[in-house]
Amino acid sequence: MACRGACCCSSAGRLNADNARFLLLAVLIVLYMLCGAAVFSAIELPTEREAKERWEERLENFTRRHNLSRAELRHFLREYEEASVAGIRVDDIRPRWDFTGAFYFVGTVVSTIGFGMTTPATIGGKIFLIFYGLIGCAGTILFFNLFLERLITVIAYVMKSCHERQLRRKGVLPHNGRRGSGSSEVDSLAGWKPSVYYVMLILCVASLIISCCASAMYTPIEGWSYFDSLYFCFVAFSTIGFGDLVSSQNIRYESQGLYRFGNFVFILMGVCCIYSLFNVISIVIKQSINWILKKFACKCCHRCQRRLFRSRRNVVMPGNVRSRRNISIETDAVNESDTDGRRLSGEMISMKDFLASNKVSLAIMQKQLSETANGYPRQMSSNSKQNGFSGGVGALAIMNNRLAETSVDR
Repeated sequence: MACRGACCCSSAGRLNADNARFLLLAVLIVLYMLCGAAVFSAIELPTEREAKERWEERLENFTRRHNLSRAELRHFLREYEEASVAGIRVDDIRPRWDFTGAFYFVGTVVSTIGFGMTTPATIGGKIFLIFYGLIGCAGTILFFNLFLERLITVIAYVMKSCHERQLRRKGVLPHNGRRGSGSSEVDSLAGWKPSVYYVMLILCVASLIISCCASAMYTPIEGWSYFDSLYFCFVAFSTIGFGDLVSSQNIRYESQGLYRFGNFVFILMGVCCIYSLFNVISIVIKQSINWILKKFACKCCHRCQRRLFRSRRNVVMPGNVRSRRNISIETDAVNESDTDGRRLSGEMISMKDFLASNKVSLAIMQKQLSETANGYPRQMSSNSKQNGFSGGVGALAIMNNRLAETSVDR
């Protein structure tokens, strides 16, 4: 091997690009969580301490005024906490487990919002929730993925039509269907795909419009401030679902049927748009991770090339070997290696190189047999491996090759 274990590229070469991307993303998420914890702790901890001090003072004053022991009062408050889990509140609220309340509950379950204001209290209800949520959440995620697929298709069609109209206005494309001097532009337009940044901007604007319209509805009806309504929209649409603010919980509303229908429509549209936006943002994050890995690989390769040059500057290489060959298991491509160079120059190869060569050949044979048994070979273009979007699961697989940044022909 070129750098004999001291080379950083030799260790990086053993690490798959997908695994490197996964590890880097895991590290970045942990750092992001640590930074977020520090910020929230600095912002919210003083308020929590002040609230605790006020509560202890009120509790002390109440026990003195009414001649109650703290143990009795705390026991009563614990009983109220148990009642609140079952849906009992001080103010009058709608029944939690009538049909409309139960429908609202299952909506929060299958959409994975989970506000927490309604939870099953019986063992039978908890057992049924496990199996019901297993199928319901899976079906809803499938619905979100299909919605994302159609949304990306519609956005791509509209943006392609606008791009084509702009080219015709500039005279680059002919107005009729004949192929003239602009045939190259027509060919390039056939494979045109929208940029992920434009799609992200469109989804941001759509999510903002839905949130603003929903907040304008929640503010007068629920009695929240407009900022609290926007906060609720993000928490609900992103399926975080803290449960500190929950819509449609009062026992009576003006135009109650219309409001509940509007609440359902806004939550459905908001969840779909925010889900699509999150997946498009994940493409941008993946691009950034690929850029970081590429920069790191370039620095590593330059450092290793300098070490290789210093270690071999006095070695006479065989003249008939111009290029090196290495066998890649992923692409089945053959590149020349040091072993081939020594073999062609008449130099004996070591037993270690011989066993390594046989090991690689065996791995390639196993891969080919596996692909033959599956009925199709795994084909992966070099461009798709370079941009890091050669595959994906779920929403990433849906957006693969639909946007300009994930296209294999870039």
